[in-house]
Amino acid sequence: MTGFFAGQEYTGAPFVLFGTAHLIGLALVALANVALFAIRDHAGPTARRNIRYGLAIFLVINEFAWHLWNWTTGQWTVQETLPLHLCSVLVWLSAYMLVTKNRTIYEFAYLLGIAGALQALLTPDAGIYGFPHFRFFQVILSHGAIVTAALYMTIVEGFRPTWASVRRVLVGSYLYVINVWVINDLIGSNYLFIAHKPETASLLDVLPPWPGYIPIIVALGVTFILLFYLPFAIKDMRHKRQTLSADLAD
Repeated sequence: MTGFFAGQEYTGAPFVLFGTAHLIGLALVALANVALFAIRDHAGPTARRNIRYGLAIFLVINEFAWHLWNWTTGQWTVQETLPLHLCSVLVWLSAYMLVTKNRTIYEFAYLLGIAGALQALLTPDAGIYGFPHFRFFQVILSHGAIVTAALYMTIVEGFRPTWASVRRVLVGSYLYVINVWVINDLIGSNYLFIAHKPETASLLDVLPPWPGYIPIIVALGVTFILLFYLPFAIKDMRHKRQTLSADLAD
């Protein structure tokens, strides 16, 4: 178990981007989310509540385990492990959303959280820790659960964003980025990767150097929010057309 929880002295297999273990992890996350349709069709109220609570507990325990591992291996620092990265915040918010069915938090989890977690799943910040290290499992499970939490509330519980949701998420996101920017400046951190690009491989590597990539990721954020809202916008437009056609027919 020492190797499983090893810190910076780790000498095991390194993380391989899109290697066999990474691809299997992505496939399992995808299968878990496909299973949500079966839950929607067959699970009753009690089973659904138990699944929501179970997923919330899993998110919290997994995040606590990550902090504990960082602490015990001497890697916990104010500059790197405060819950200020997008996905770190969404772990706690998603857990609260699952328990309380809070619709405002759902808007952020769905419109913002899925895109952010998917990026982290595709290019995990696992550092040197490959399969079967604790960090490999933790990073895949954490971000996979964020995606599942938002999709669960959408597919199973019937939640959905509105155009007002888009406005709230955009405004809330910009205010959050400004606050984190100030925190980064005060403590010398790089939360949200707005002070510089991450050390590990990420999608930011294909963008211009700092600060040129910042307006691009802001634009990409807006684009993804609109893309995730698009299916509901199309559904609403079709409904309005059908209603208008029925009214004209009468």
